[in-house]
Amino acid sequence: MRAVAVFPADKAMRVVDHPEPRLERDTDVMLAMLDVGLCGTDREIARFEYGSPPPGAAYLVIGHESLGRVVETGRAVTRLKPGDLVVTMVRRPCPHPECKACAVGRQDFCFTGDFTERGIKGRHGFMTERVVDDQRFMHVVPAHLRDVGVLVEPLTIAEKALIQLYDMRARLPWTAAGAPAGADHGQKAVVLGAGPVGLLGAMALLVRGFETWVYSLEPEGGPKARWAESVGARYLSAASTPLPEMERRIGNIDLVYEATGAAGVAFRALQAIGVNGVFVFTGVPGRKGPIELDADPIMRDLVLQNQLVFGTVNAGPDAFEAAVGDLARFHARWPEPLRALITGRHAPEACPDLLARPASGIKTVVTFAGSR
Repeated sequence: MRAVAVFPADKAMRVVDHPEPRLERDTDVMLAMLDVGLCGTDREIARFEYGSPPPGAAYLVIGHESLGRVVETGRAVTRLKPGDLVVTMVRRPCPHPECKACAVGRQDFCFTGDFTERGIKGRHGFMTERVVDDQRFMHVVPAHLRDVGVLVEPLTIAEKALIQLYDMRARLPWTAAGAPAGADHGQKAVVLGAGPVGLLGAMALLVRGFETWVYSLEPEGGPKARWAESVGARYLSAASTPLPEMERRIGNIDLVYEATGAAGVAFRALQAIGVNGVFVFTGVPGRKGPIELDADPIMRDLVLQNQLVFGTVNAGPDAFEAAVGDLARFHARWPEPLRALITGRHAPEACPDLLARPASGIKTVVTFAGSR
């Protein structure tokens, strides 16, 4: 069957004839892959900055943002049936019994670093026609979300960040953990970056009642600015609005959600969080030179203004379930803007060229023939 793979030793990427998987365990599920999203991680793997094949394999099948349809199940599968739409988790537990996180199914907090990740590290990904995995790593997507279900995995980044945010904000008596949607009315959030992770994060903040601003390089009045405004967010262009002016216009910023992967931008924006504010890093910067940083005011504000900074990576089952639920809410509230996030659909054969050239649009998706 067709698969898109990288060959790290040869610095090559191409469509290969990959062996078709079989059900091997009673809890296995076979999926026909429908859509696989492309993201910055795939571009970095295509540049051979990282990405490792399974042991003994010459290549790595890429792709970690997936949507598939169940075609066959093992005898012990109880949660899924043929025809179900499914999004599959990316990370698999490490083999070390002393890792408390992996032992309880929270490999997104793995202590050892010996986890594997489908399409990224030591395990083939989803950019192929058939995939087999254990049912415990799969999450059902409602049928009416077929066209946008591939957005679940990138949305989990925001969902995990928000789950942790509410845990941390329990320290404040007026923002208890588990507060219902809308309880953040009056709270102000800034999203750094207008890529898929940023724009999905903006939607997640809006449905929770945050007054949400998107701050990105694209000009005001451009396509991404118009998209942000169509869902009720406000947009500021970093090209025309310096950070101090952004702070002045917005006022006290309760949350900065970073989705750029640009260290210089992110660390300068640290100074924008307000009293009792929180800054969330989600991007992973590329290998660039050092940046200059005036650490004194950052440290002073962190201490004197009760601020918090944390990073988040990958996602656990709770974030996947939350993402499915939120995607349904987005679809009900903003159906056209949600669909507009997917700006290109292509055949697998186009993937090497797509990853070799600069990114364009918002979210590019690879769709397998006969899947629609």
